[in-house]
Amino acid sequence: MRKRGILLRGGGGLDEARARADGDTKRRLVRINAVAATAFVVGGSLFSLGALLAQGHVGGPRLPAVVFFAGGIFFTTGGYASVLQVANAPRGADPDGVVRAPEWRWWSTEPGRLDWASAVVLFLGTLYFGASLAVALFGDVTMAQEHRLVWAPEFVGCVLFLISGHLALTEMHRDRPRGRRADLGWWIVVVNQVGSVLFMVSAVAAFVRPSTGDELAVGIANWACFFGAACFAVAGAMQEFERP
Repeated sequence: MRKRGILLRGGGGLDEARARADGDTKRRLVRINAVAATAFVVGGSLFSLGALLAQGHVGGPRLPAVVFFAGGIFFTTGGYASVLQVANAPRGADPDGVVRAPEWRWWSTEPGRLDWASAVVLFLGTLYFGASLAVALFGDVTMAQEHRLVWAPEFVGCVLFLISGHLALTEMHRDRPRGRRADLGWWIVVVNQVGSVLFMVSAVAAFVRPSTGDELAVGIANWACFFGAACFAVAGAMQEFERP
């Protein structure tokens, strides 16, 4: 037996060691799942609140910006927790029957795995959103800078969210039996993808016309953001009941 790895070979204690390793991995993944789910519930709720404040002109432009920025922190937390879930998921046994429980990792590079790619792209999307929200809150920018530093990162973040959802759906349809596609995990991905579509609608509607300085459609931008964020909050609540 070699602990680093964790590499466990046969013998009388194999079943006990396997059970212990599986139990540790399960508890760890359940905690990470709870962090990710709660972060998306809180982040989505704050984004919805920010959209309502903006639509109702409550607190001027600054209060919604503060609420959005706080929500962005939770979205980024949920995105990174999703990466941790994939990086530390059990890999199963090799052809020789060796049980491998991976060491704890804070990051991994596994581009061949669709679930890894989906989680990393989602995390990158939250970083773009965070950059956009930070500039909107703390920056004093011209219209040209707003297009480049606020709207453009937000738009890129929306694109990355859509790509992440597409990768997750592709992974489910490729790797799951047909009868298991519509389970809780599948619905979580679908609801999140609906939210991503609405975020994209919001981003397009929020584009500021250079000629007038006005958004294309303020009401559509705010309400699409509200319902899109609500989708992420609902999906996060559903994820609370998912057991890795």
